[in-house]
Amino acid sequence: MFHLDRINRSFRWIVYSLALSCIFVNANIQAADEGKPAASAETMVDRLTPVVQILTGRAERFQLTAKVNVAIDGKPQQIKVEIRRDQGDFDLTVEHQDYGVALRRRANTTAFAIPKHKVVFIGSGEVETADQLELKGLSRRLLSPRSEVGTYAPIILSADAKGLLGMGQTLAGLSVSEDQTSASAGGVILKFDGDAFSISSNDVQIEASYNFGEVSLAAGDQWPGFEVKSLDRNELETTLVRGVRRAFEILAPGDVLKKPKQQNRQTENGELRWIEGQRVVTLRGTPEQVGKAHGELLKDEANTCIDSVLYTFGTANTIMSGKWFRTELDSAFAQLEKHMPKRFRDENKALALALGRPVEVVDALNVFPEMFHCSGFALFGAATVDGKLYHGRVLDYMTTIGLQDAATNFIVSVDGKIPFANVGYAGFTGSVSGMNDAQISLGEMGGRGEGKWDGVPMATLMRIALEDCSTLEQVKTLWKESPRTCEYYYVFADGKTNDAVGVAAVPEQVEFIVPGQADPRLGEGIKDAIVMSAGDRLAKLRERVIEKYGKVDAESAMWLMSRPVAMKSNLHNVLFVPADRVLYVANADHKRPAAERPYVKIDMRQLLGEAPSLKLVSEKDSPQPATQR
Repeated sequence: MFHLDRINRSFRWIVYSLALSCIFVNANIQAADEGKPAASAETMVDRLTPVVQILTGRAERFQLTAKVNVAIDGKPQQIKVEIRRDQGDFDLTVEHQDYGVALRRRANTTAFAIPKHKVVFIGSGEVETADQLELKGLSRRLLSPRSEVGTYAPIILSADAKGLLGMGQTLAGLSVSEDQTSASAGGVILKFDGDAFSISSNDVQIEASYNFGEVSLAAGDQWPGFEVKSLDRNELETTLVRGVRRAFEILAPGDVLKKPKQQNRQTENGELRWIEGQRVVTLRGTPEQVGKAHGELLKDEANTCIDSVLYTFGTANTIMSGKWFRTELDSAFAQLEKHMPKRFRDENKALALALGRPVEVVDALNVFPEMFHCSGFALFGAATVDGKLYHGRVLDYMTTIGLQDAATNFIVSVDGKIPFANVGYAGFTGSVSGMNDAQISLGEMGGRGEGKWDGVPMATLMRIALEDCSTLEQVKTLWKESPRTCEYYYVFADGKTNDAVGVAAVPEQVEFIVPGQADPRLGEGIKDAIVMSAGDRLAKLRERVIEKYGKVDAESAMWLMSRPVAMKSNLHNVLFVPADRVLYVANADHKRPAAERPYVKIDMRQLLGEAPSLKLVSEKDSPQPATQR
């Protein structure tokens, strides 16, 4: 599977460098008398003018090179950027010690190259998508009002050097040196030396130079020594534009994301309500009605989630792997689709229709949970203060891609199925953390084996269990008899019987680890406990369980999941109390992992209302394999 730390580090530098590089034009602003650089540089306005002309798109022919030194995850990184523009054509090159990209856009061709992998993706022909890389109006497409950058960019991009200098002096206390070669404000220092300039602060140092002479651009479709892969030009440009736009929202979120309006909404088969700052959505009816209500209630959040996964993460992953991310997801789905029950395909189609997106987009999004990583435990009997079962589940996966903006708790009642709670994200129809009304709770942990996708998608199998299984034995049977994908670990629990099981599953076999059982991967067994994680996090979790043994209640169970058991990338934490049909959920925000955020209590019984119609499978009945459902 993808290495989480590597993804987080790589994602950050890729986003920083692309975001820095892409905002250099605003071709809607074309003042004829500002299209040429200043003839001389005697004042700060004179020195600032060429830079402003480049960054606002007023200079139609230039070359800009920059070295950016920035600390990412506490480690110094250097990014080299070169931008060349000649009228409507431009080249963008970004280099790092581990990765690099080269983008060339011409009238009839767009090329996106990954030099480290010697591969280039080329799209040709007319561009029909609204999200395109044409220079005219590009800054509007790259910057949304949902980011702080997008809030202030129109003012900045519409100003000239004199106006910007005045705003800096008035609003930020900008001071200019006596020799007019440097300026500073709030710890940021700007220096000029001829056609070169530097910007420095505690976190970032930039050294750059520019010229306005002849600009040489290579042919967009000529890449000697590269493997050329043809791609639909609309898909290529949409991915890059939406990916960078969403990246700005993640890196510099505006109030609309940090403080969303907590407005309750209703539709025919569902309701969105806010409970202590968290979205809680109830859905009911046929699969089609559930999918439709999902899309109607969470259209903006689901599209945000799509942008995060398919476009921002997708761009970063393509740069890391040299493989077009969407092609990889589509290929995976082609293998997985035949193992998915029709009712889930129907739900996805209805969801896509309500979102106004092709169903292929929703399908691709729902392959993404195949990459999640986590920790988990189940404690009961002698381990807890009241003998009650407490099931903790830690989802450690990439807060850096902004999935927290789409975090949603679902209470779903599909006709003829067991109602269940699903802690997830708008647009996702599967489950990675869930509990049903039959007191069964499930949590998964990612492993290895990416590419082994000839089976039921993990998140789909989890949801099947929530809808169809009312005993722990039925869940175990479902896993044994259904074709599985990749390598996954799980904790399954049953609040009715105070029992739990750890699971190690690969396509070839499934292994169950019972409470108290020693295992070379997990250590000595602990009575009335299942404890699963890896490395130092496993050691810390075991230490805490032993420390609190016999005294565990809801509050201390939540403490068990605090840092460092939860990683910095901790997206959500859940404590299930199946016997009470209660769950406690914490979600990450833009600054803090879930483990450092407050938990919100969600009562399934209260949200389901008066005795919903349940279809509980008899304990003596063996559930069918997933492919027969």
